Parts: sequence; C-alpha cells; structure tokens
Amino acid sequence: MGKKEEILNKIQILITNHFSTPEEAFAFFDNNADGKLAKNEIVKLLKEAEISGFIRGIVASKLIEGYDEDGDELIDWEEFKLAINEISQD
Repeated sequence: MGKKEEILNKIQILITNHFSTPEEAFAFFDNNADGKLAKNEIVKLLKEAEISGFIRGIVASKLIEGYDEDGDELIDWEEFKLAINEISQD
C-alpha cells in the first residue's frame, strides 16, 4: 500500500469510527459553515486521522490539488464526496 492509500485509509477509518455519515464529518470539519473545507480545515481533519504533523500541510495541499475541480483551492461537498467514493472503492 502506497502513502496515498495509507492516508486515504486513515481518513476512511476516522470517518467510519467517529461519524454517522460522511456529511456529518464534512460539517464537523467545516468550521465556518461555508460549505467548503479550506486548507486549515483539511489539516484539522488530517490531524484527527492521525496523519503525522510533519506531512499534514503537504497532504492537505495534495488533497486540494487532487480533488478541487472548480479551482477555488477549497474542497466543497461534491468534491469531498468524490474523495470519499474513491476511498470506499479501494
């Protein structure tokens, strides 16, 4: 299992173990309730998923780069769902 898969697996475990639904997880980490996750909110999610502090910022940037389809440097609900669906298929 590569680094990306390990990180996505930890995120899946966090969501599965601590939230009833992916929507609940998204809302929990959306601190300002704007319907989007900014980099700092994604870093918080990664911290909760026990991703090493050393790489959290890099991983957050890569997640935004990989899933931000509209180019606003934020992850909205639809983009988050795409990521969750990818995690679920592995």
